[in-house]
Amino acid sequence: MTEPSEYWGTGRRKTAVARVKLQPGTGKIQVNHQPFEHYFPSEVLRVEVRQPLVFTENTDKFDIVVNADGGGIHSQAGAARLGIARALVLYDPELRPRLRQGDFLTRDPRAKERKKYGQKGARKRFQFSKR
Repeated sequence: MTEPSEYWGTGRRKTAVARVKLQPGTGKIQVNHQPFEHYFPSEVLRVEVRQPLVFTENTDKFDIVVNADGGGIHSQAGAARLGIARALVLYDPELRPRLRQGDFLTRDPRAKERKKYGQKGARKRFQFSKR
């Protein structure tokens, strides 16, 4: 059986979903048909997305195509990071312990708490009046 030419991973964070495709290449990253640097203007977000690649020393081995949807820009970066880590595990199962140690395979479960009826928000109440 031949090696697959591409590896897929799905990442989620809050309401953002990122479908990530890893294919052998030179290290180019494209997000929603835009260059990586254009889509994530902040260097902090760019570092976050690249973390699994840097941690496993695979920065120049793959071209990455990310399709991100929902949430905000920061959530999409977190979802892309998880998707890249999951795709790397499909590429090489030996990387799983290293990625697990770096906490790249853990989905962040935090999400917005729903607003409750009879209240102003999820936790905030309307002002109490004794009289």
